[in-house]
Amino acid sequence: MSMTQVETVTSGADKAKLAAALLLVLGGLVAYYLLGPKGALVQWSALLALLAAAVVLFFTSESGKSLIGYGRDSWREVKKVVWPTRKESLQMTGYVFAFIIVMALFLWLTDKTLEWVLYDLILGWKR
Repeated sequence: MSMTQVETVTSGADKAKLAAALLLVLGGLVAYYLLGPKGALVQWSALLALLAAAVVLFFTSESGKSLIGYGRDSWREVKKVVWPTRKESLQMTGYVFAFIIVMALFLWLTDKTLEWVLYDLILGWKR
């Protein structure tokens, strides 16, 4: 069995980008609350602008690039899935409903049988 070691290398610039993105998010939140007296438009504009800048900065880092790669790989895998046709979906849904009805009847019959055995035959309670 071969063991593959994965080594992640994070540069100082990459860490700085992530820290700056985090500071931009925090700055957006602080600006939102401090700009309350200026009006909702100014508040939301500052928040959205700083959050957008944080997202752009995050996606330029190695973590962001690897997140984008993960998303692309996931989308590629979703395209490989063979989805059922409408007819197959309706058939399987019908099977599930039929099974539920059969199981409900079975459990009801079992419950009533046990009730009859315990209360009427063994204990002799009449309702």
